Amino acid sequence: MSHTVFITGTARGIGLELVRQFLEAGSKVFATARHPETDALQSLKAAHGDALQLLKLDVTNRSEIETAVSSLAGQPVKLLINNAGLYQSRSDDMESLKAETWLQEFHVNAIAPFMVTRALRSNLAAADDALVAMISSKMGSMSDNTSGGAYSYRSSKAALNAVTVSLARDLAGDGTRVVALHPGWVRTDMGGASAPVDTTQSASGLRKVMLGIGDPQNGGFFNYTGDAIPW
Repeated sequence: MSHTVFITGTARGIGLELVRQFLEAGSKVFATARHPETDALQSLKAAHGDALQLLKLDVTNRSEIETAVSSLAGQPVKLLINNAGLYQSRSDDMESLKAETWLQEFHVNAIAPFMVTRALRSNLAAADDALVAMISSKMGSMSDNTSGGAYSYRSSKAALNAVTVSLARDLAGDGTRVVALHPGWVRTDMGGASAPVDTTQSASGLRKVMLGIGDPQNGGFFNYTGDAIPW
């Protein structure tokens, strides 16, 4: 997909690897992060020059969203990947979960992807058959929840899935498709060292799924392997 790609949460992990792979495929990439001055992103910038634009973006900050979008100067965006995510509360203890933690995860995981997508709506509509990929999680699947716990993270990703379906309906008239994607259990700071999937595998699988999205898949929920995931 050698088009303009806009990716949030790219300082490390899956987001960073997605930037790397899209650049290698010849795409122009707008990579956003709260701290885009990281060595990894700067190294990619040095290697790829103008093909990579680094933008400072806290996805919960409305003014930073507006500034980032304005830097595109109206150019079409073929692919928006809402990758930024937060998983703070890993405790299954009902008594220890704080409302503040829950609200923070909801803001980053469910509200911010909507806000970023809305801000880029005209850029997406200006592209031919644009795609919005929400990086969700199987932990947001009601059917897959057999162990309980993880209240804030599970509910935030379930909310993101609901946002995905509504946006898929509402943006269809713009020619923009929207899907939710599970990246796998990935060895990152968030996923932990025991996760079975590395970032290269995850990003490669996600890219393949994104390239295969058409009208029949619009509003769907898919694994990085391409398999559909039940809500």
